[in-house]
Amino acid sequence: MNAPLDDRLALLAEQAGVDVYWRDALDRPQSTPADTLRAVLRALDLPADSADDIEASLQRIEQERGGRKPPRLVTADVGDRFVVPVSPRGRVWKLLDDEHTLISEGQLPSGEGQLDAPSVPGYYTLFLDDDEVTLAVAPPRTFGIGDIAGARKPWGMAVQMSSLRRPGDGGIGDFTALETCAKAAAEKGADALAISPLHALFAAAPERYSPYAPSSRLFLNGLYVDPVPTSGEQTVRAVIDTHNLRQELAELEWLELIDWPRAARARMTILRSLFESASVDLAHSERFGAFRRAQGEPLERHARFEALHADFSAHGRPGGWQGWPAEFHDPAGREVAAFAREHSREVGFHAWLQWLATQGLEGAQKAARDAGMSIGLVADLAVGADSGGSHAWAHQAEVLKGLSVGAPPDALNRLGQDWGLTTFSPRGLRDTGFKGFIGMLRAALAHAGGVRIDHVLGLKRLWMVPHGAGATEGAYVRYPLTDMLRLIALESHLHRAIVIGEDLGTVPADFRQAIGDKGVLGIRVLWFERAADGGFVSPLDWSAKAMATTSTHDVPTVAGWWSGRDVEWRKKTGLDDPAVDENAQREGDRVLLWRAMCASGSAWNEESPPGLDDISPVVVAAAKHVAQAPAPLAIYPVEDILGLHEQPNLPGPTDAIHPNWRRRMPDSSSRLFDGPIAHAVCDVIDKTRNRT
Repeated sequence: MNAPLDDRLALLAEQAGVDVYWRDALDRPQSTPADTLRAVLRALDLPADSADDIEASLQRIEQERGGRKPPRLVTADVGDRFVVPVSPRGRVWKLLDDEHTLISEGQLPSGEGQLDAPSVPGYYTLFLDDDEVTLAVAPPRTFGIGDIAGARKPWGMAVQMSSLRRPGDGGIGDFTALETCAKAAAEKGADALAISPLHALFAAAPERYSPYAPSSRLFLNGLYVDPVPTSGEQTVRAVIDTHNLRQELAELEWLELIDWPRAARARMTILRSLFESASVDLAHSERFGAFRRAQGEPLERHARFEALHADFSAHGRPGGWQGWPAEFHDPAGREVAAFAREHSREVGFHAWLQWLATQGLEGAQKAARDAGMSIGLVADLAVGADSGGSHAWAHQAEVLKGLSVGAPPDALNRLGQDWGLTTFSPRGLRDTGFKGFIGMLRAALAHAGGVRIDHVLGLKRLWMVPHGAGATEGAYVRYPLTDMLRLIALESHLHRAIVIGEDLGTVPADFRQAIGDKGVLGIRVLWFERAADGGFVSPLDWSAKAMATTSTHDVPTVAGWWSGRDVEWRKKTGLDDPAVDENAQREGDRVLLWRAMCASGSAWNEESPPGLDDISPVVVAAAKHVAQAPAPLAIYPVEDILGLHEQPNLPGPTDAIHPNWRRRMPDSSSRLFDGPIAHAVCDVIDKTRNRT
């Protein structure tokens, strides 16, 4: 006799990797409603709307797991044994290195077999009879701060790429401004410059500018290309005059907030004109052609997507690829190929932008290292991508459909969050041999000394919200944490780049230990390092396995927190808790913070905290306080280096309420850290982190 439906539904959910029971941010037990389970399972292609559906889906999972065909990729730790499926007759196996040289071979008996992993990290090819498997052998941990030759006790800064200024920038940051900022930060003693995601957005929709809602995490945002290094200042000036853009660019440059649509139109006009003239430069064309061939099919698909998206947007279909005619849904289809031939110049233009962006990012990392940074740029990897974007179109077998990534209610947002993004499907990862995940890691690390993985909790589980449901009506979907951590460690080792994981929010009990054991640094933020009684924890008691920071782009700056600017914004945007007097609460918290900073020796005169407008002593004290943490690395947002009140992003509200991702720096990159507050902050950080 079958068990009751609810029991079978719960069994199916657990077998499919969907958590039926979980604990929230306050460690209270929660259970996922049956309707949510059914909706999530349906999106995972495991129908559960009836008893028959559930039994069929359970049988499908059993068949998939019982199959004897080996997976496309297997991970292992160096020198350890790993399991491979074996047919009833046994298997002949051969192991080849990355140069296709045979390094070992043998025969496995029937049943489940085990082999010894090589002692050198890397990618290997394992043949099991005629089946070819990629074997990814990971080092014990990621490349770490201690592996950097001559590294001091490093610290760095974090900046939003778009916020940077330089003379003649036309109203938006670019790679030249980033290069200048890296040099200026290095002069102050910084060893790292963490940057916001540079992922490709939508060239035909510049109003969609959140760096954390990209079209593709495999490619770069062409808007960050500075036209001058491409063709020279004189040529660019001539193009500007030809299009009567001089006044427009000057107006955009002096705006306090980025006007993304206007700035994008101006910059793209210049870049398109340069592209049209670039074809006469044979050497230029040859270098670009070599880049395009090396990038191969992924680049061609991305460039075709951009061209298609622009064309359909111009003809009344401005949304994602799902709204295109059905014949254009297949990136390998005949209609797409025909379009690419007919619009080869447009496709070529978007490939060319990727070439220029790659050069710009490479140049900024080189400048950072040449200026003395031991790490250089730290890239940022968004948690997902737009379901209507380039990656979701070009690699449909890899991504989830019908679900979007978010977060349950927590300290950052009591209403929960739905980010409207898709990401890799757990099943898709295994079926494609983690190809997209590895490609994404390589893209992030190609020209950086490290990477920050946004919402790194997604390596273990992600809060998935069915389309049409509320942010609180989601469920946790589990991911292959061990495999993904091994791949991260391997790519980190191969690129000699550190890894930081943003582990804020609803954190599973064992998660931080798991990533810490693999060398992935967590993040500890001043505002969240509180004791049970509400007091601020001494920096000496902070984690030695996490990066330390004063704030992040999603939380108040030090100046904004002290002055209560964030409380004003929360009230204005409806994010405040009506049951709590947040102004009174903040008044008490200021006393607690000042008391903690006095106790750590970062501030003086415990009886008389500075006034709300007296920002400088608070910013300097907070910087010194955090610098004392045993963290291998401390990174400070530029907003806290400069004592700015406004945070770059306020999660939840639309741009009509809060200007997310539009704020610009108060001065050009070359002079950004010349002021007295920045000088004092950088000086106290460097001396505290590297006492002689």
